[in-house]
Amino acid sequence: MFDDIAPEISRRMRGLEERDARDRQDGTPRLERLRQVPRETGRFLALAAASAPPGPWVEIGTSAGYSAMWLALAARERGARLITFELLAEKARIARETIALAGVGDVVELREGDAVDGLAAIDGVSFCFLDAEKDVYLRCWQTVAPKLVPGALFLADNVISHRADMEDFLAAVDSDPRVDSVIVPIGSGVLFARRRSSTAP
Repeated sequence: MFDDIAPEISRRMRGLEERDARDRQDGTPRLERLRQVPRETGRFLALAAASAPPGPWVEIGTSAGYSAMWLALAARERGARLITFELLAEKARIARETIALAGVGDVVELREGDAVDGLAAIDGVSFCFLDAEKDVYLRCWQTVAPKLVPGALFLADNVISHRADMEDFLAAVDSDPRVDSVIVPIGSGVLFARRRSSTAP
């Protein structure tokens, strides 16, 4: 999966990595930065997604489409498809550019708008990656959790770097009898949860 990344995907990944580094160095306002995951987190996401059971894949918070490209690698290997949601119009514009330049439109569908509203039409979710504003994490979890199929994977970024801002979310996942979860110290910290195979309510 990582040994034969298409040149167009590699080019776009490098371009977004360079832009993200410049934004952070130049002090670009937080909401205007790409705020994408680091490369090692992207690889981790792809490996996780490649292990998900059959069913729709969802990403909440596309930004410029960097993590979607990593997930596209796994989607092609598994014959899956990713639906990614972005609320901000400018980020969605850049993401559409990414999808086109990287040539991943066959496995990535961008939906512009509120993911919680969009998720109403998606059932049987087998993989979900959450990387959005921290104050919506709990709401997103409450929306996605009932839709997870047995064995489904749910990952959320920034749970170490922004832990103080998401105590309610982390407590909700940790106490949820439907899933087992662990925090992985990679990048800014990734919550990794798996829907149990039992029929817990």
